[in-house]
Formats: sequence, C-alpha cells, structure tokens
Amino acid sequence: MKIFVDTRSGVPIYKQIVRQVEKGVIGGLLKPGDQLPTVREVALELTINPNTVARAYRDLEQEGIIESIQGRGTFISGNLPHPSMEDKEMIIKDKIEELIREARQLNISQAKLVKMLDEAFNREQA
Repeated sequence: MKIFVDTRSGVPIYKQIVRQVEKGVIGGLLKPGDQLPTVREVALELTINPNTVARAYRDLEQEGIIESIQGRGTFISGNLPHPSMEDKEMIIKDKIEELIREARQLNISQAKLVKMLDEAFNREQA
C-alpha cells in the first residue's frame, strides 16, 4: 500500500498517515501480519521528517493496529477484529460529505455532482 500526503489539506501529516493505514486495514489492503515499511523508508519516500512517521506509528501502535517487534520490524496486528460494513461505509460517507462541501464552495449543483460521480464510477469499472 502506498501512502500519500497532502501538505495543503490542513490535516497534520502524521494523522494522514494514521488514517491511511486505518483505511488500508478496514478495506482489506493491509492484513494481519503484513509488514509496514520502516520509519526511514516512509520518511524518504514522502520527503518528510522521520519524527512525523514515528509519531504516526506510535499512535497506530497505541490503537493496537500495528505492533513493533524489536529487530524485525513493524507489522499489522494479528488481533484486529474484521472490519464491519459500517466501518467501511463510514469512511466513504466522510469522503462524500467532504466532496459535497467542496462542490458547494465551487457552486456545482447536486445534479452536476451526481453526473460527475456517475461518469467517474463508470470509468473506474471500464
């Protein structure tokens, strides 16, 4: 799973990393036992301070999502419950609400937004 950050979003970078790993687990892209890249690897790839990545990993470890094994690396925890459909829907609902707010700021009508979503959905299925 590739991690992306948006320095203009206003959301702290460490929180963006945490959220993406959480989504990866909920969406099934990251499974128990999967190894995450090292703090240094993520920091180099994203050109960010390693302390930022370390903070994200600490938060994820405190949440029980990941576990660090001295000398071996950082892994997705094997004790995670299977994500529910409600968990998955919550992520999408958050994104939809964000999209609606942006559409309103740009004066894009509901009908136009629905048409744009439909077109994008059809392109993704092709």
